[in-house]
Amino acid sequence: MPSDIFETLFAAIDGRRDDLIALTQDLIRIPTINPPGDHYLEICEYLKRRLDGSGFETELVRAKGTPGDSDRYPRWNIVGRRAGATSGDCVHFNSHTDVVEVGQGWTKNPFGGELEEDRIYGRGACDMKGGFAASIIAVEAFIETFPDYAGSIEISGTADEETGGYGGVAYLAEKGYFSPDRVQHVIIPEPLQKDRICLGHRGVWWAEIETHGEIAHGSMPFLGDCAVRHMGAVVAEMERSLFPALAARTTEMPVVPEGARQSTMNINSLHGGQDEIPADYSGFPSPCVPDSARMIIDRRFLIEEDFGDVKQEVRDLLERVKSQRETFSYDIHELHHVIPTMTDKSAPVVQSAAKAIKSVMGREADYVVSPGTYDQKHIDRIGRLKNCIAYGPGLLELAHKPDEYIGVNDMMDSAKVMGLCLVDLLTDVLDQGERP
Repeated sequence: MPSDIFETLFAAIDGRRDDLIALTQDLIRIPTINPPGDHYLEICEYLKRRLDGSGFETELVRAKGTPGDSDRYPRWNIVGRRAGATSGDCVHFNSHTDVVEVGQGWTKNPFGGELEEDRIYGRGACDMKGGFAASIIAVEAFIETFPDYAGSIEISGTADEETGGYGGVAYLAEKGYFSPDRVQHVIIPEPLQKDRICLGHRGVWWAEIETHGEIAHGSMPFLGDCAVRHMGAVVAEMERSLFPALAARTTEMPVVPEGARQSTMNINSLHGGQDEIPADYSGFPSPCVPDSARMIIDRRFLIEEDFGDVKQEVRDLLERVKSQRETFSYDIHELHHVIPTMTDKSAPVVQSAAKAIKSVMGREADYVVSPGTYDQKHIDRIGRLKNCIAYGPGLLELAHKPDEYIGVNDMMDSAKVMGLCLVDLLTDVLDQGERP
């Protein structure tokens, strides 16, 4: 093996710079907005053409029957696999293809993929089509440089991460695509910055709280029972006792940003009374006492917290309110939950990424945990595969923001890190003492 083999790999990546830009732009220009789940098949067919051309065996998988799947909005995923010259481990790069709504405040075309100096702009540029493109470039350059690699490489593009991943990674994990006998190492190129290794994420519990009342004429509210006032008492008790208690709890997990190292809860939505009138209706609402109010809570909890205690804490709060209000009644319904996960620093994929970051960036890797969940939760919980990290280019704080962008140089550096991970995991070059 020549001593400059790593320079050869880096040169192969550098030579694909224009291709990386074009690939990122192409992915951005497919507006895979979720919800509702637009253009999933289109982006999978685009990726199939690309991966087929690089020698992958590809499979399009529809997640039938999962939340959101319909004939109008089918949940399509793609999995590509390329076997090496000999047996060995499988390294899997997983990226989600969906993006969130555009929102207001853009000065760029959200789906234009505009290149300005070092930045490519567009919805999903950072989260996470830039990382997806970088992983493809890394794999293609690695295959060119090490055609006789051992094991296998997989690349997947999956649906619905932004809405829980149930039509994407969760479905594939249930079908065995992430079982430890098929896949041994997983890298998810989420935008956590090019010198960071994301080991996992906090837990989440979504629930709907409903308070009940009795409808009556709005001019005689004393004949009814206002569910909104009951919900107001719930919010007041949250402010008095729950939010201060959550703020006092901190974690040893290296969660970023700093504010997310405590327990948090967001009131995601709040509605009481009649449904909001349609935009094209010019009349007035009728005078009624609301007999129902509903709140969605988004509770993020720490690895040190017991999930049963997390739920019981909210129930205890509702019972306290009930003891103070004569006609108070409520229901609480769980929507979904995810248990916290964190890969050990000694895991092979973590060690490979750490060595690669030091080689490419010349500094030690920073280990972090995500404040929100991503698809590692399904790989861990359903696939029972612990050897998984998130690593990719981009700034996390740009995700879901107007004028979202990804830096080309950051993508190039991340592609080199991912390429070196493949060298470490699928060749014996490092065992022979070679270093970049």
